[in-house]
Amino acid sequence: MGVPDSFYDGSRKWATVLLRCEALILVLLIIYLAILDALRTKPLSAPLALAGDFIALTLGAIGLYACSISFARGKSWGRAPALLANLIALGVAYFMAAGKFYLGAIPLGLLALTTSVVTAFGYRE
Repeated sequence: MGVPDSFYDGSRKWATVLLRCEALILVLLIIYLAILDALRTKPLSAPLALAGDFIALTLGAIGLYACSISFARGKSWGRAPALLANLIALGVAYFMAAGKFYLGAIPLGLLALTTSVVTAFGYRE
């Protein structure tokens, strides 16, 4: 007895939604950092670090959105990068929790774990 196709379809749809939500969160983080920088009264001590954050967040958002397109089209090329990105996010959540930043660690961990599971099951060979 095999797994019904509706299981894979549901996982693929959820993966698409969650990956797009993650991409949106990264874009909102870019906007938040830009606003904080604009409101800064003192000169920025490490402008290249902030530029690196903007570049990394932009590339991450583009990558997650591209992976969501893969799931929406039923293709497999986005599964491994999406799973890897979310496993990295689980590690980040672990270190946030170790630093007692539970307000960020718990939501990030839950989102990354949920997205990891649905991306792992969102495609059938």
